[in-house]
Amino acid sequence: MPSSVLPLADLGLPAVVQEFGELFAAHGAELSLVGGPVRDLFLGRISPDLDFTTDLDPDEVLKVIDGWADTHWEIGKAFGTIGLRKGGHTLEVTTYRAEQYDPASRKPEVVFGTDLVEDLRRRDFTVNAMALRLPSGELVDPFGGVKDLHAKVLDTPGTPEDSFSDDPLRMMRAARFAAQLGLQVSDRVFAAMTEMAARLEVISAERIQQELIKLINGTYPVAGIELLVDTGLAEYVVPEVPALKLETDEAHHHKDVYQHSLTVMRQAAELESDAEGPVPGPDFVLRFAALMHDIGKPATRRFSPSGAVTFRHHDVVGAKLVKKRMRVLKFDNDTTAAVAKLVELHMRFYGYGEAGWTDSAVRRYVTDAGDQLQRLHRLTRADVTTRNRRKARRLAESYDDLERRIDELAEQEELAAIRPDLDGKQIMALLGIKPGPVVGQAYKHMLDVRLEEGPLSEAEATERLLTWWEKNKPAETGNPADN
Repeated sequence: MPSSVLPLADLGLPAVVQEFGELFAAHGAELSLVGGPVRDLFLGRISPDLDFTTDLDPDEVLKVIDGWADTHWEIGKAFGTIGLRKGGHTLEVTTYRAEQYDPASRKPEVVFGTDLVEDLRRRDFTVNAMALRLPSGELVDPFGGVKDLHAKVLDTPGTPEDSFSDDPLRMMRAARFAAQLGLQVSDRVFAAMTEMAARLEVISAERIQQELIKLINGTYPVAGIELLVDTGLAEYVVPEVPALKLETDEAHHHKDVYQHSLTVMRQAAELESDAEGPVPGPDFVLRFAALMHDIGKPATRRFSPSGAVTFRHHDVVGAKLVKKRMRVLKFDNDTTAAVAKLVELHMRFYGYGEAGWTDSAVRRYVTDAGDQLQRLHRLTRADVTTRNRRKARRLAESYDDLERRIDELAEQEELAAIRPDLDGKQIMALLGIKPGPVVGQAYKHMLDVRLEEGPLSEAEATERLLTWWEKNKPAETGNPADN
């Protein structure tokens, strides 16, 4: 068994790790730091997680930490996991396991084990199947995780077929690690993922969603998506993405929509701001919208007799499709609405440079984008993937001009919070009506007036309202002066 002793004091680990190991040793028990925290040591970074494994069962763990931990929780006890806090650190300790899965079930059948190496054998990948015995600092690496890390290869401790049969979500995790760590799956892992892709159907949408978010937010999200598509896993997660591989022939030339979408996602990620900026990265909403922005194209592609290709209304169709997919994946309503809005608006800018926009059109652009304006700025810029430098420069300059005009109007009008010059109460008082649909119609009209004409005085706004009312008031309402 490959092993060596690592000096804990030189690894940058918090002192609580050594203290925790000594606590278990004093009780005659084994304890090891395991998985991601050990892997990250070899990547030159400190993991935010502190995961441990032990030969004690959960009840015995509770006895050991009694009086030492500041607090603890037992929500994962049935799976052998006890969570606790000590000082400012959160720790999780899990009993050695030899999990067995029912191929038809979504949940593991947990069997506690007694041996560290056997516990490591059942873990997903060799790079996560390393442990640091505590308090000695002995590295336990029976499956060559360090070697695979250096080679940037993702492989399984046992056969990938057994690993993925035990937990099919591990195939998604392979793509996630490709995105996060820049690792390439081994040939046998790729083959098993391709052969077993349909096994994802037994995994809950919530678990798949969480892996997808981590993948999209990774350092190399394009690599993760390409692995999903190339193995067929994407057909069970985001089938709209492989569908972007539209067939072309000599008579009908158009941009490779699939590769274009991957490029847009990469470029959108590069446009994210730092933590203090308007779109701190990694930003899932921006990146996912970039990936999905053209998913309406397959359904809207049309050929003209001349060979030209059109995708009319693919933005509207795409917004509907992305809502449907995100609901299947159990995303929350706010995230779904944000992504769909970006997909629907991603074409709005085009034409600005040629025809120019009135102030009214600029106001509508900002109002329609709402709280997604900063993301829309980045998505629109990222959507330029042309190799024609002159065209790319012209589009960039046009969008620079649009952003300048938005900033100028915002200073003049507080554009981001545009409201009609008359509120609902004023409308009801002026028209002598009670709350109801007619108030909403009048309010919408006054918002349109505000967008078209900019700020008006109260007298001017009243005149616009009364002019509209003369043409639109219900017959039975009568004249406000009669009420």
